[in-house]
Formats: sequence, structure tokens, C-alpha cells
Amino acid sequence: MTKIGAPVARPDAFEKVTGAALYPADLFRPGMLHAKAVFAHRPSARILCIETSAAQRIDGVRAVLTSKDVPYNKFGLVEEDQPLLCEDRVRFAGDRIALVVADSPELAAEAAAAVRVEYEDLPALIDPFEALKPHAPRVHPERSNILLHQKVRKGNVDEAFAAADVILEAEFTTGWQEHAYLQPDAGIAYWDDDARLVLETAGQWLHEDRRQIAAMFEMPEERVVVRYAKIGGAFGGREDLSLPPLVALAAWKLKAPVAMQWSREESILGHHKRHPFFITSKWGALRDGTIVAAQTRLVADGGAYASTSAEVLKCATIFATGPYEIANVATDGIVCYTNNVPCGAFRGFGSPQAHFAAESMVTRLAHALKLDPIAVRRRNLYREGSLESTGRPLPKGVSARDVFERCVDEARALFPGRLRNGAVTPLRHGVGIACGIKNVGYSFGFPEQCTATVELDVSAVSIRGARVRIGTADVGQGAHSALRQIAAEALGLDLECVTMITDDSAQAPNAGSASASRMTLMGGRAVKDACDEARRRWLAGEAPAATVQYRPPRTTPFDSETGECTPNYCYGYVAQAVEVEVDMRTGLVRVLRCISVHDVGRAINRQQVEGQIEGCLAQAIGFALTENFICKDGKIVTPYLSTYLLPTALDMPEMYPVILENADPNGPYGARGMAEMALVPFAPAVAAAIHDATGTWLNDLPMIPERVLEAIKRQGAGNIPATIAR
Repeated sequence: MTKIGAPVARPDAFEKVTGAALYPADLFRPGMLHAKAVFAHRPSARILCIETSAAQRIDGVRAVLTSKDVPYNKFGLVEEDQPLLCEDRVRFAGDRIALVVADSPELAAEAAAAVRVEYEDLPALIDPFEALKPHAPRVHPERSNILLHQKVRKGNVDEAFAAADVILEAEFTTGWQEHAYLQPDAGIAYWDDDARLVLETAGQWLHEDRRQIAAMFEMPEERVVVRYAKIGGAFGGREDLSLPPLVALAAWKLKAPVAMQWSREESILGHHKRHPFFITSKWGALRDGTIVAAQTRLVADGGAYASTSAEVLKCATIFATGPYEIANVATDGIVCYTNNVPCGAFRGFGSPQAHFAAESMVTRLAHALKLDPIAVRRRNLYREGSLESTGRPLPKGVSARDVFERCVDEARALFPGRLRNGAVTPLRHGVGIACGIKNVGYSFGFPEQCTATVELDVSAVSIRGARVRIGTADVGQGAHSALRQIAAEALGLDLECVTMITDDSAQAPNAGSASASRMTLMGGRAVKDACDEARRRWLAGEAPAATVQYRPPRTTPFDSETGECTPNYCYGYVAQAVEVEVDMRTGLVRVLRCISVHDVGRAINRQQVEGQIEGCLAQAIGFALTENFICKDGKIVTPYLSTYLLPTALDMPEMYPVILENADPNGPYGARGMAEMALVPFAPAVAAAIHDATGTWLNDLPMIPERVLEAIKRQGAGNIPATIAR
């Protein structure tokens, strides 16, 4: 193979570094109208009156649109429970009430400020535990506040706890996290010469965006075209529609080209976040380190609208025991509506929150048993044929032990003779290790598919080139480059001979979303199979083109009471070791070095894989240590990047990405997805390293200096619940 594994340059690299690449806001042109949203800025209220006359009197204002201007005023990725413009109720501070369209951004902003809305404020449900109470007010009157209560039952935890030598209990919390993608939310919309409504924006799933927008305007899908410009990051934050349907509404209504861009503050206010979780864990083990029981209750704050909350919760529920085979499991996962900011997809999709608790419990059990945490992991990690907590065998290609053993070897080489605790210095060093598992692709019976079309340019004796059509977003991860390499390899072509058509819903078939670490496996497999079929047809004297839909092995839905199912067709595995420095005076934690070992099946582009690992670690540092997103009384207290602290280059550790290649049976050339994996075990690895340095445990994310310092001050005073030794 000549193309697979090669660190070839990305086809869009030059235009991106020179500034020639066109992102959505670069598409704005003179003569376009400009749209501005009116936000509610209150978490729960009844709308009594919307007064638009003052705004409409401003010269240059073309329209002030409200809910009555939306034919079907409901949308949602899973459930249609969110209005595009609120009609009678406000459910979170980022709800949109009206949309102003004017000749310039300045006029639109002036008119938006002139819109007057009369509200009757209602009690806001901001605590998920209050929302779960039987007589709590309902965020959505027509349904319960509980979006999903998912149970998993395996074995008998009561009997297992009775036989355990050690039982530990602990509570953990994780916070909201802002996606903070660099490219602002923006887009343009207009009618083309074929009487089609065209939306040019950024997103993660062309055809799903088209479906929802067509439904809102009661149009046939073929009369709506969604195109993606260059996309400056997503991380799950563009899965839900936020700005795009607003600019589409303005163009649809006024029959004119319209542009729209959110400020960073509007973006933070208006799009969904990572779910906060409240996790109660009770684990039991034998003296030899065998984990015999795990009982977990996870409560997630879903915010005002459903988004993908139920699916995130399902994933968190199956990962509540991490990558470990435990004979007796009882897990209850609950996600509920509140009047906080909606929560949805974010890199890791519930797995990082679940692993923070699970991996912390494994390390604490080892300490309680006076065993090496490495030995305890080695004894319990998944192996080929292991049964998941759902009662079914894992998909083939279980490499949890492979990545762990390589991580241990790398850590022993990198961290020998490190500074030990007890030195006369306020700076303490520690090392922690953790493992992780994350699904690749859609789960729980969702109809997973990816479709690609390949058209060959042939002579009498050879294939001269190929056009690949596949509707997939490249959100910065390099998906288009990897798919191009796969096509070139399959057809024996130079990369320059492969043309990709990817960013237009009218020209490329549905490939599903750029999410769930799925595009290399799913999109790559569809492209490879289509290349193989097009070649076969050419050799048979048929038309040299093929459209292929790839479907992976079938998954099955959760049983709501037992959790029995085949949840996924592929997993990615990761192990990490980190070295931290803790300032005992301030509680400031610095990650000095990080080893991150991944089984990627086959690295299609090794340089891109390493880049994904390193970029994901930057986001993991924020999740673990710095990104303290505060929502108080339903209002965001950290709406600026000056108060919501993203990691910078100065916060990055020395990074050692390690790539293993145990071929996945379904992936193209054995490849499996890996883009989310580095986030999964990082926080518990850091927590373990902080304990190694200070002797104290951290239960709450992010582990900001104030929390670390408080834990140091109270260390030894009940940080770990009582151990029951038998």
C-alpha cells in the first residue's frame, strides 16, 4: 500500500494557512440583508406580548419575524420539542423570540434592541434533582421532566457486595463544557434560479440539516439545498441547529439573500453544551483485586430541550463500568429537562463523564486493597469475548489490554525516578494512569448507514481518475483527506486524480453525520466498496460508476428495565498516563507530560491521527482543569472567553501519542475511529496523579485551583467514604 498510512498534505491546507479558504462569514456579499435574533435572557417565562412596531419603524428594517412566520415551529435532532421562535413560553435564557432583518448588521442590532417583549416570569427549574420530584413544575407541560430513565442489570449486586472484601462509595460531579469552536456561527441563505432555498453554513450533517429545515418551512426536501463552507471546528456543537434555520427563515420569508453571524457571546448563549453529571458510585472487590460489583446512579441535566440527551445518557450508562468486565452491575441513568442551557453532543458523548467516576473508583479500590492500580486494571480489563454490562459479547477487535500494556511500558520508560512526594518544595509531582472505551458509530439500533458514489474516468486499458461523491462534513478533522487516500489506494491512483464532492446535499449522497468517531470507518468503507464495485463494473464492460450503501453489523435497542442489547458494532480503546505538578500553596495543577495510547485499527493518515490525539488532549485539559462553565439561576455567568478559561499553548504538556494498529474487521483497510478517545480517560488519570502528588482525591470537575486547594486542606478528613474490609 502506498497511500494508506502516509502523512500526505491535506488538500485544503494551503488555502487555510494563506487565508484563501472561505468560511461561512466569508460568504457575505454587498447587497445582502442581515438578520439579528432577539434572545429571551431569562430561563422561564410566559410571553404576554411582543411589540415590534418601534423596530419596524427604523429606516432600513425589512421585517421583524416572530413565531407566526414559521409554518411548522418545531425542530430537534431526535425529538421536535424546540421552537425556532418562541410563541408563548420561554424555557431557557438562549431562547429566540424574534428575528430582525435589515439592510446592515448595525441596523439589525439597533432594531433587535428596540423589540419589546412583555413577560410573566415563572419559577425556573435549575436543579435536576428538583426537576425529578413528582410535583415539580414541568418544563414542557405535555410531558414528564424525565427524558429517559435507563436501567442496566447484570448478575446480582446485592449478593456480590455481601461477598466482597472491600466496598467503596463516592459521589462525583462533572460540569457543563462549551464547545468553543473557533469559527463563529454564521451563514447565508437565498433562493437560486431553480426556485430552491439554499443555505450555506457550517454543520455536521448536510442531509439532516436539510430534513429539519424543509420540515419547518413545509417544503419538499429536494427544494432545500444545504451547502457547507469551510468549517472551523464543531466537536458536536453543530449537530443541533442553532443559527442556520434563522437565516434560512429570513431568506425564505423575504425572498432575498440574507446573511447572519453570531457574536461569541450569542454563540455561548444560544447553542448546547456538554451535559453536567451527578454520579453516585458503589463498587466492591475481592482481596486479589477482582471487581465483583458496581452500582451506579447517573443523573444528567439535559437543559430545556431534548437534543441528543437520551442518546448521551445511554452511552454514559453502558460506560459506567469503564472497559472492565464486572459480573454484577446495577446502573440507573436518568436525564431530565431543566430551565438551564440545553445539553447535547460533545466530543466523547457521555463517556468522559462516566469514566471520571469509573476510573476513579478502580484506582481507589486498588489503594484500599493496598494493590498496584496497574495490577487491578490488568486483572479486570476487557478481553476478546468479554461480556458487556448489557449481557452481550463485545464486538471483535478488543484491544483494551493491548493499549494498556503499551501505556504501562511507555510510562515506565518516561517516568523513572520522577520527583517523589515529601521533597522540601511546594511543588509536588505525581503520576496517574487510566483506561477508556468509546463507541464508534451510532448505537442502540439506530439505522446506521453511509452512502458513496464513485464515477471513474477510464480509457480502454486503465483508470485515469475518479470522482467521489459523499455528503460528509470535514469539521477540521481531515475526513475528506482520509477518504481521498482510501479512494486513491483502492483504485491505484495518485491523489491528484481523485476529485471529492462532499459539501452539497444536492450533489452528494447521505453519509450521516461527522460525529461518533464514525467517518473514517463508515465513510471510508462506503468509499472503498464503491470504488471496488465501480472497478468491477468497468472490467465487466458496464458503466464505470457505482453507488454503494454500507451498513455495519446490526445493533439493537436497549431493554429499558434490564439494559439487554447489542449496543455497538465497534469500540475504540485508549490508555493514558500523565505526570502533573501541583502547587500546594495555590492548588494550581499543571500537566507536564501525557502518554496517550490508541488502537486505531489502521492509521489512514498517521500525521492526522497524531493531530487528533493532541487536539483532543487540549480539550481534555479544559474539561479536567480549567473550563469552569457557570450557570446560576438559569443564566450563564461565564459568557465570555475572558471568564471561561480555555487552555492555551502554555497549558499544553509534552505529548506522546502512541498508535497501535490492530485491524478492525469492518473498517477500510482495518481502520476504526479514534477522534474522541483521548478525552475519555484523561480527567481520572489527572485525578489519580493529583492523589499521587498530594494524597487527596478530587471528586468534582473541573479540578480548578480553588477545589484542589480545598481538597488539600481537608485531606485525610473524609475524602474517601469508609472502606468495609472483611
